[in-house]
Amino acid sequence: MKSLVLAEKPSVGREIARVLGCRHSSKSYMEGDKYIVTWALGHLVELKMPEHYDTKFKNWNLEDLPIIPDKMGIKVMKQTSHQFRAIENLAKRKDVGEVIIATDAGREGELVARWILEKIHWKKPVKRLWISSQTDKAIKDGFRQLKPGSQFESLYESAVCRAEADWLIGLNVTRALTTKYQDPLSAGRVQTPTLAMVLEREDQIQKFQPKEYWTISLDSGPLSLEWEKNGEKRIFDKQRAEEIASKARNAKAEVVKIERKTKSEPQPLPYDLTELQRDANKRFGFSAKKTLNTMQRLYEQYKLVTYPRTDSRYLTTDMEATMADRLGGVAGAYKEEARPVLGKSQVLAKRVFNNAKVTDHHAIIPTEERPNLSELDSDERKIYDLIVRRFLTLFYPAYEYETISFEVAAAGETFTTRETVTIEAGFKRVLGKEETVPLKPAVAALKVGQALAVSSANINQKWTEPPSRYSESDILGQMEKFGLGTPATRAEIIERLVETEVVERQNGRFHPTRKGKQLIELVNDDLKSPELTAKWEDELEKIAKGKGDAKAFGKRIREQTKLLVSEIKTSDKSYRPPNLTGSKCPECGSFLKERNTKEGKVLVCSSLDCSYRKRKDPKLSNRRCPQCHKKMEMHNGKAGMYFQCRTCNVVEKAEERKKAVNKREEKKLVQKYTAKEDFGTSLGDLLKKALEKED
Repeated sequence: MKSLVLAEKPSVGREIARVLGCRHSSKSYMEGDKYIVTWALGHLVELKMPEHYDTKFKNWNLEDLPIIPDKMGIKVMKQTSHQFRAIENLAKRKDVGEVIIATDAGREGELVARWILEKIHWKKPVKRLWISSQTDKAIKDGFRQLKPGSQFESLYESAVCRAEADWLIGLNVTRALTTKYQDPLSAGRVQTPTLAMVLEREDQIQKFQPKEYWTISLDSGPLSLEWEKNGEKRIFDKQRAEEIASKARNAKAEVVKIERKTKSEPQPLPYDLTELQRDANKRFGFSAKKTLNTMQRLYEQYKLVTYPRTDSRYLTTDMEATMADRLGGVAGAYKEEARPVLGKSQVLAKRVFNNAKVTDHHAIIPTEERPNLSELDSDERKIYDLIVRRFLTLFYPAYEYETISFEVAAAGETFTTRETVTIEAGFKRVLGKEETVPLKPAVAALKVGQALAVSSANINQKWTEPPSRYSESDILGQMEKFGLGTPATRAEIIERLVETEVVERQNGRFHPTRKGKQLIELVNDDLKSPELTAKWEDELEKIAKGKGDAKAFGKRIREQTKLLVSEIKTSDKSYRPPNLTGSKCPECGSFLKERNTKEGKVLVCSSLDCSYRKRKDPKLSNRRCPQCHKKMEMHNGKAGMYFQCRTCNVVEKAEERKKAVNKREEKKLVQKYTAKEDFGTSLGDLLKKALEKED
């Protein structure tokens, strides 16, 4: 009998098939002597929509809400039904004796597979492949240690509860708001409290009243100091600041206290997904989604890192034996950083090994695969570099330093400063943050009781500043703090807020829009509360661990849904659709709205019953103007499509210019064929000539 292996994506399925020796290839599966490997395309099965329970729900009507099915059903997704049928046919084969779930090892991956198995009415044994990296070794080891499917029933229950809760609350509240206020208004159990946090910060900024204050700087002997009293360095009275500075200028200063403290900073723990997304945002300006997508490629395509969608920054104790191989894997690409620790290969940060702090997946670290950095694009190299350097710090000693605090008295006032001296740079060397500024000899020679001359004393005018608007890193940190979403879903939630036009990115910071400000006023208080959503996430986690009650959770969500919809129905709040123009829809006469989309500005009808939509600005093509080299607009005329430069007014018909190979493709083709010894250089030369002719 053969085992049917179900992967989540074709790329992963084909890699598993290769490792298992499945050589017979088909469009929808690969087969070998013992295994048939097939794959989903993400979700193939989803929860039924309202119209599948009753056709009247096709139309959105406030009086039909809330829609709460007694038992929620699932259906095959139409656009990927061909792959579902292929899996269904494979499952019916008489030589198939068991299914091995090989989807992503997490809550969502479990749901992908289980819904497929439920829909094909699978009754035979189920086993689970649970691995944290996609290397050949990890796959082989995983198939030698397959787990019984029953071990993951609780994880599946948790996944179903999450999906049904999002459907019940998100769908009902969104339909209620949209139909009541006649404008597309989206709300949900995670996105709404996240929006509320952005609005709360905006409210703090708008209410902020700046206050003027002064600080006093003093140059005395070899020291540059600041006035301080009871830990406060600000003075909100200018006259008092001037009096202190004036007194200090004409006074004798004396060193009254020197305090030395030796401190140690431990090696940072490896990344979990949220911490990695935050770091990538701070350093490179990457969005959370961009970081996750890049990580997926490093994990699936290049097999260079472990499973990305993790919430743990620790490793299991049995992984200590794999550290030397992983260090050896990155040593070739990171010679300078790895050389000092290669001979020892011992992890000095022993606290990283903690089984109690690893749930489904351990921290993100490199695999034992040797990287070819030239194969990675710029974004992939940046993310991989963060992961490798953070991993290498585990082999370096802690950072040790000494702080020397100086307290100087002048005219009865206290002035302070602090110097830091590195004792052992430790892991800072591998992070490129080594700071070895030596203590000046004159400063090192200072003693308590020593008199110093005052060379200057000045006041500095400053203003208190409002809190900053949230960056993507800040938002991720707040979502993690309040338990909003999971590492796997936070990036999508942030993108959802942008796509629904309730927030917008400006210079890396999140600004609420007029629509977002109005929406948060219309939404129920309970749904805005991060505490409620965090409580739900905590319950889902307990269900996943077999310690929660799925039925009780479902019952509470249904009651909450009824309450939320009832509040919207009876609300007397008003709403004005933003971005209304003075133009009217040519089809129904309603006012048109202007929307910003990825394709540019679009005019859409404000009536929910009308589907009129028209591009406001002509679409820009990738064709460049032969004169100014700017992108040309695309237009459709009586003679067909044509291109026009808005700057030079140059017009070209679509067929006038042959499709050219871009420079990057040209370079790849030339390199590919000139590098092959079998062909010599003749094919490369011919290709160069052919491309030159095309130009």
